[in-house]
Amino acid sequence: MELKDYWLAMRHRWRVVVLIVALSVGAAALLTWQATPQYSSTASIFVSTSPSDTADAYQGNLFATQRVASYAELVGKRKLADQVANDLGTGMDPEVLQAAVSTSVNPDTVILEITATDPDPVVARDIAQAYAEALSDEVASLETPDGKTDPLIHASIVDNARVSESPVSPQPVRNLGLALVLGLLLGVGAGVLRELLDTSLSSTEDIAEVTSAPVLGRITADNAAARRPPGEVLTDATPWSESFRVLRTNMQYVEVDHDQKVFVVSSSLPGEGKTTTAANLAITLALAKQRVVLVECDLRRPLIASRLSLDDSVGTTSVLIGKVHLRDAMQQYADTGLWVLSSGPIPPNPSELLQSNAMEKLIGELRDDFDIVILDAPPLLPVTDAALLAAQADGALVVVRHGKTTRDQLSHAVERIEAVGGKAVGIVVNLAPAIKKGRSYGYGYGYGYYGYTTRPAPKDPHGKHGTPGRKPGKRNPKP
Repeated sequence: MELKDYWLAMRHRWRVVVLIVALSVGAAALLTWQATPQYSSTASIFVSTSPSDTADAYQGNLFATQRVASYAELVGKRKLADQVANDLGTGMDPEVLQAAVSTSVNPDTVILEITATDPDPVVARDIAQAYAEALSDEVASLETPDGKTDPLIHASIVDNARVSESPVSPQPVRNLGLALVLGLLLGVGAGVLRELLDTSLSSTEDIAEVTSAPVLGRITADNAAARRPPGEVLTDATPWSESFRVLRTNMQYVEVDHDQKVFVVSSSLPGEGKTTTAANLAITLALAKQRVVLVECDLRRPLIASRLSLDDSVGTTSVLIGKVHLRDAMQQYADTGLWVLSSGPIPPNPSELLQSNAMEKLIGELRDDFDIVILDAPPLLPVTDAALLAAQADGALVVVRHGKTTRDQLSHAVERIEAVGGKAVGIVVNLAPAIKKGRSYGYGYGYGYYGYTTRPAPKDPHGKHGTPGRKPGKRNPKP
């Protein structure tokens, strides 16, 4: 990965970075707040000899320097801890004293420092002072030759232990700073790793790596708009309705050599919004005075009738088996000018019906009578229905869900279309995050429908002398 790729990964996964940093800093703050304050006190000891002249002083200094490290080791021994516990007279466990004391030797010097740490600053001072006095006596005992009264080396206390006013731990600034740095490192690593392992489609570049089909639309996520009747919300000036108008405009440049166009709308898997996209696209096209019909071809899990509040007693299956005439099965949705052919009764053999001669004849009739035919088909990967329809249509619009549909799923979906001689003419990204206002054109200018040059829509798409009057949502009466 290049530096630019890391930056893009951070932009895509900034929530992961922020979450890990927040958890790291929060954990550090909690541990710091719960930690018991510790105080330390230090006593300094100067190790020296008693030389008689300058030469002896030099040799004695070298000898004392070599001895200091050995005296530092004595502080950690059990014998000295027992003596200090006895001197303090507080009944402290010698093992506790050993854990509370540390030593340090300044390089190239004969100064040894004994540091004691305890939650009580007074106790810390007493322990450090007692250890310094005990070590001084122990050195004098060890360095006094047999038969002599004066030791060869003296361990003199040059700085008594004092009571500290501020704790040495915890250190909030240090702890939070380290947690921040550690959180950033972990967050960046997790973000980059997730970006590398994530195969979902979240950008135009991701889709371009899978298929050459252009991205015709980017439908923003708007739960409030999705719950309202499509005929009402698509006439409002909102980013959601505008995204469908943009899709409608881009549809003009698809299959420009055909006056009547038949498109299959499908997706890789269920739950990616193909039915909602098909219905809203058909309504948006009809609002621009196009002659449009929406056909429910998902004969397994039909949803269009319930979404548009239409009757589903007869529909596509009824026409295919010859039970009802096409003009009697179609309904008009509200005042949008859109004609809808719902699914009708769910058949036991949907695939056979969709690849029958009756289906081919139905598509031919609809192609002759409408400018645009939208076929809402089942998902491509679970069943073959959509691929069979794509072979009879002018092209397929594949709906992908932003951040959920994977590259492999889209690739296999397109392969299924192409395997039967069909063509994926465009990709529609659904449930995409809204673009920030500062990075897009505002909506203060108002919306207008994109212009289409079409012949006037006839009153009856199947007759020559007009359609009998009917209310929206009602079927034509039988002739």
